[in-house]
Amino acid sequence: MDNNKPLSPHIQIYSWNISSLISISHRITGVINIFVLTIICFWIASFLLGSSNYEFIQNILNSFFGKFLIIGITWTFSFQILSEVRHLFWDLGYGFEIKTSNISGFIVILGSFIITIIIYILGRQLI
Repeated sequence: MDNNKPLSPHIQIYSWNISSLISISHRITGVINIFVLTIICFWIASFLLGSSNYEFIQNILNSFFGKFLIIGITWTFSFQILSEVRHLFWDLGYGFEIKTSNISGFIVILGSFIITIIIYILGRQLI
C-alpha cells in the first residue's frame, strides 16, 4: 500500500473553475446572511430597550466601517439572490452545459456588483 498518494483531489492539483468558486461563495454568503439577519433582529429589538442602545448602533453604522459593512452586506444579499436564481434554472433543467454554467456564474458575479452599486446610488439619493 502506497501512503504517498492523496485520498482525494488535493488543493494543489485541483483546477479551480467558476462553478466551484460560485458554489463556495454561495455557501459562505448564506452563512453571513443568516448571521446578518440575526443581528438585524437584535437591532430592531433594541428599539424596545431605549434610545441609547439604538443611538449606539446608529453611530456605528454611520462610521466609515459601518458604511463599508453595509455595502458588503448588500453585496452578499445580491450575490445570494442571483445565485439562487441560477439554482432555480438548474432545478428546472436548464444551464447544465459547461459553457452556459460558466456564463451564468460570470453573470452572478458581475450582476451582484452591479446591483450593489445601484442600491448604493439609490440609497445615497434617498438619504
